[in-house]
Amino acid sequence: MPKKILLVEDNPDIANIVSINLSMLDHVVEVFHDGSEAYKHLHKDYDLAIFDIMLPGTDGHKLCKRLRHLQPDIAIIMLTAKSSELDIVKGLENGADDYLSKPFSVLELQARVKAHLRRCDNKQQKQDSCKTVLDFDSLIIDPNLYQITLLGNVLDSTAKEFELLYFLAQQPHRVFSREQLLSDIWGYQHEGSAHTVNSTVNRLRSKLESDPANPIWLKTVWGVGYKFSH
Repeated sequence: MPKKILLVEDNPDIANIVSINLSMLDHVVEVFHDGSEAYKHLHKDYDLAIFDIMLPGTDGHKLCKRLRHLQPDIAIIMLTAKSSELDIVKGLENGADDYLSKPFSVLELQARVKAHLRRCDNKQQKQDSCKTVLDFDSLIIDPNLYQITLLGNVLDSTAKEFELLYFLAQQPHRVFSREQLLSDIWGYQHEGSAHTVNSTVNRLRSKLESDPANPIWLKTVWGVGYKFSH
């Protein structure tokens, strides 16, 4: 079934190439070259959004943050000409699920889009059936509501944050590498994408842990990966 994709990219050549190649996957692509104009359309029902960071008017970070607020479950991919860790982390912290640094392979973009749309479809299927609620006394993780409750308070979490926590919590104390988590949560493996996992873990810690620098729930196993403890 065709999906509706929002693409905001101010370079007409790049926008055209991306649009054509996603249309080849039978998706409907709505393109904007100006961030402020795209901002007016964020309320529409999209399945996935792709934002360039550097845009005239409203930049990609602001678009991402706003869309994540309006549509918590939508998949968001950031395109960036910047390769600094700070810029990448900022995009992920604003709610992006993924990023690609320019110049990027069109085949890689197609693969990422397929993976995220597949994850969204799988999520919907899971929501249609009853799943096991994980109860750790002060922490409750409910996959039917996509809801994390800590000490009686419901946490504000993105879909990927929830999926990562639920995945780890299903197998407490087992250590997973960043590559394993990318494959199981994001649906792909790609060299250089460790920032995606690291940033998501850091955001979860800021919400779960009273002292994120000394986490109780999400622990780092240095040189290996992450594990859930209780």
